[in-house]
Amino acid sequence: MKVLPRFRAGWVISLSVVVAVPHSASADVLHLGFKSVTNSIAGDVAIGQAQLSVEVTDEGLGAGQVKFIFRNVGPAASSICDVYFDDDGALQGIAGLVNGPGVSFTPGSASPPDLPGGNNASPPFQVTTGFLADSNAPVQPNGVNPGEELAILFNLSSGGTFADVKAALISLDLRIGIHVQGFQSGGSESFVNDPPVNPVPEPTSLSLLGLGLAGLGFGRWRRCRGQ
Repeated sequence: MKVLPRFRAGWVISLSVVVAVPHSASADVLHLGFKSVTNSIAGDVAIGQAQLSVEVTDEGLGAGQVKFIFRNVGPAASSICDVYFDDDGALQGIAGLVNGPGVSFTPGSASPPDLPGGNNASPPFQVTTGFLADSNAPVQPNGVNPGEELAILFNLSSGGTFADVKAALISLDLRIGIHVQGFQSGGSESFVNDPPVNPVPEPTSLSLLGLGLAGLGFGRWRRCRGQ
């Protein structure tokens, strides 16, 4: 009589893992932090590196688009006011943007037109024509302040895939620059993204993991029957 409950428990746990895995791997996502290319005030640099990030997501099979979501997690005063892209061919152009609550950006131009301090990056940051956006006046209040976000949607180059974008970010053929104002000091700093670290596993890998766990549950059931 004790065999049946152990049999059921093993299978319920294993099957729940297999069912849940495809749902959790529905999209490919990269999370990127930023490092400074200027160092006017060390405290402002530390705030930017701690609070600012960009999430890069695949818009799905056949969409031919990729989304860059800029976030400021706070709490220290700071505002992403300008966004720049240095691209060597992975992206075709800005398809649109989504301003989160409290954010107001316009794509296609920025003031200044080049990332301040971009020459300090290695290699120097060169803004791709038209691949930029900035906050509308009043600049700092309409930027990405603590608790806010901005999404910029790009069309991929002809025949391009999200894997190409990921490879370009790793090789630094695609880089993202931001100009940040609104620090309590009154200063401003510029940042360039770090290469991707620990990208989300591909769906195939996650599915194999789920099947492996299911196999362990089946093996446990067989051993129980043999007792």
